[in-house]
Amino acid sequence: MWKKQKVSVVFSTYNEKDSIRKCINDLFNTGYVDEVIAVDNNAVQGTEEEILKTNAKYFFETRQGFGSGYQRALREATGDILIMIEPDGTFEPRDIFKFLAYSDDVDVIFGTRTTSIMVGKGANMGWLIKWGNWGLAKMIEIMFGTSHLSDIGCTYRLIKRSAYEKIKDKLTVEGNEFNPDMMLQIIRNKISYIEIPINYLKRVGISSVTGKKSRAIKVGFAMIFLILKHKLGIIKR
Repeated sequence: MWKKQKVSVVFSTYNEKDSIRKCINDLFNTGYVDEVIAVDNNAVQGTEEEILKTNAKYFFETRQGFGSGYQRALREATGDILIMIEPDGTFEPRDIFKFLAYSDDVDVIFGTRTTSIMVGKGANMGWLIKWGNWGLAKMIEIMFGTSHLSDIGCTYRLIKRSAYEKIKDKLTVEGNEFNPDMMLQIIRNKISYIEIPINYLKRVGISSVTGKKSRAIKVGFAMIFLILKHKLGIIKR
């Protein structure tokens, strides 16, 4: 609970069996989280069992894809404040306080993983990931005249219920471009936001997206095309 507002943390999981239970327990242990929504997006064997050992609410999403899982997670949440996270050990649950503090002033808070002093030892923040995200963020800044952005791919973010209701029917991207699509819907619909630095830690296990450089590059190009489609109005706001 945050100032009489119910706080829901949501995530989709695919390959986080070894870290998911600790993440959920750490979220509840912050003292601010009222509800955790865990969406099993055809995850690896044993994931469901790990979730059911916690107080999280379990849902199964058959449509494969990062965006599909997070759309379902957001739909199932009942909180006044919705916080997205990934349960792979890269994000620090105690950073939730930062997001909540800024939520008193704006409707959306984006996390950024590109602040060097906040990147932990062994975290997957090499030059390709860091400067790729930074470069695409600047592309959005220039094309859409936004305030400061430095990381379009960071999942750790907060959105108030009122803001989510404005864009929920516009979130249709099912793949790994979901995060920038959501960001652009927020920007284009003139919802107030700010970006804040967060801790970024070493992942437990291997990412299915950024674990391989070739895969990360492919996702990067998909994000570029997404940005262009938003700019040209092919994707409606």
